Order: sequence, then structure tokens, then C-alpha cells
Amino acid sequence: MSGAKFDRGSALSIFGSDRKEDLMALICALAIALGVYVSY
Repeated sequence: MSGAKFDRGSALSIFGSDRKEDLMALICALAIALGVYVSY
């Protein structure tokens, strides 16, 4: 059985690399978490 092949790239991505996309997602998640934490 051959493993499933996934394509990391996406036509919807606005970033040139997956690393930048992952970093921006992490920053956004941290900002949201901080906002929720501060609001309570």
C-alpha cells in the first residue's frame, strides 16, 4: 500500500512559503489568545 501524497502548496495561499504562512498563523493565534485572556 503506497502512502497518501499531500500537496503542501495551496492556490489560496498569499504567502510565498509555508514557513511564513505558519508563522503568521501562530502570531494570529497568540494575538487572539492574548485578547481573550485580557478581556476576562
